[in-house]
Amino acid sequence: MNYEIIKDISILEKFVDWLPEITQDETYYICLFARSKYCKGINHINTDKAQLKRFTSDRSRIIDKIKQLECPLGSYKQKQNTVPQEALALYINPNPRSNIKAAKNGLIRLAHLVTEENHGYNFHQEMLSEVQKAKSRMVYMDFDIDVDKSNLSVDTVYSLIEQTVNKEAVHLLESRGGYHLLIEIQKVHQEFKNKWYDGIRRFQQNFSTDILNRGDSMIPIPGCTQGNFIPHFINFK
Repeated sequence: MNYEIIKDISILEKFVDWLPEITQDETYYICLFARSKYCKGINHINTDKAQLKRFTSDRSRIIDKIKQLECPLGSYKQKQNTVPQEALALYINPNPRSNIKAAKNGLIRLAHLVTEENHGYNFHQEMLSEVQKAKSRMVYMDFDIDVDKSNLSVDTVYSLIEQTVNKEAVHLLESRGGYHLLIEIQKVHQEFKNKWYDGIRRFQQNFSTDILNRGDSMIPIPGCTQGNFIPHFINFK
């Protein structure tokens, strides 16, 4: 039996098509986490986002690379203990990363490391960290609305945000713990240009338990596992 990362291939395929086209210099950054809050009582997962596997990809190879994560149960471990299926969550940054920026910053980082006495660094992991930080361009501004969904319906979300930004710029992703509200910046109408950000921030502050998670953030990948929940986009009504 294998780990199940892809829960709904059709949702995943639509999501990959939705991602922005990237240039030769750009890439996508993807990470598989083990999350302690999805498997209460398992002591060996002692952080909420323990990295199990991370990689980069262009759009054409994302699905194939995700399939490679579906290895035999027991292959993912924390402190030599098996990570259960229900702890897994796959995330991506929907804003492309810059290979050139990551390479330049990586050279500086490695120059510092090789001149220090402690040589226990991992070259591959250091460079992946630089890729993660190296935003190429801001396509989507993400606001994580961490909320009990029984207290905040989708209809309520839409009725509140449509006063702040035009619906063409809004992408609402339902996650296990609430919603990710992604604003496609280039599609914001002129009438909302000077007020949409503050309006969405007020909305986040009024409803979310995590008001700091916003901007160039990672999101759960639609169609893939998030603690056995299937994240998915909800159409604006």
